[in-house]
Amino acid sequence: MLIKKLVAEFFGTFWLVFGGCGSAVLAAGYPELGIGFLGVALAFGLTLLTMAYAIGHISGCHLNPAVSLGLWSAGKFDTKELVPYIIIQVIGGIAGAFVLYLIATGKAGFEVGGFASNGYGELSPDKFNMTSALIIESVLTFMFLFIILGSTSDKAPAGFAPIAIGLGLTLIHLISIPVTNTSVNPARSTATALFADTAAMNQLWLFWAAPIAGAIVAGLLWRWLGSEKKESES
Repeated sequence: MLIKKLVAEFFGTFWLVFGGCGSAVLAAGYPELGIGFLGVALAFGLTLLTMAYAIGHISGCHLNPAVSLGLWSAGKFDTKELVPYIIIQVIGGIAGAFVLYLIATGKAGFEVGGFASNGYGELSPDKFNMTSALIIESVLTFMFLFIILGSTSDKAPAGFAPIAIGLGLTLIHLISIPVTNTSVNPARSTATALFADTAAMNQLWLFWAAPIAGAIVAGLLWRWLGSEKKESES
């Protein structure tokens, strides 16, 4: 039933944004007790891993428009569910960012700043340019979809896909936080850009275009690899 899938995707994307970005906004910056770079990367991986086990059997636990489009291009997701999934993922992400904003602004002296948003140039954590951002977001989303498609294949060991996918997202963050603050997810980027006190909205196009391009290419390649395998076995 589509409505149940959409409700699951809403709460899953809420948790991804609230948990992952919340770790950066609320917990990363303390000199002695902060979780730091590694902790933020792990938080994003854990949010996805926990939701994959919680709602994977209901909605597939996409939590990401790029993932939905990548699975669609691989022939593993129904066209008629694509737009509703993307809309609810964005809404869920915004809801997660809004709750995080309400909590964060309750601290005296809190400055919104980038609010865990994504960016390039002056908005990149280590000032990487637009070309670097385009390349890394495309390549890492491509690899993320490859991990998802491979670990959820009928030929893969059953029950371990959430672990591989969650660790994959952790690794992606470890690689790319310095470059773009890591997106690979247009819903996550949109949600935080709306609340950021920077020009993040002006750069949001890249964090839709690059992840979607990488995901669709991965899906098409996976579809070809699957068909080749079937031909060799026949």
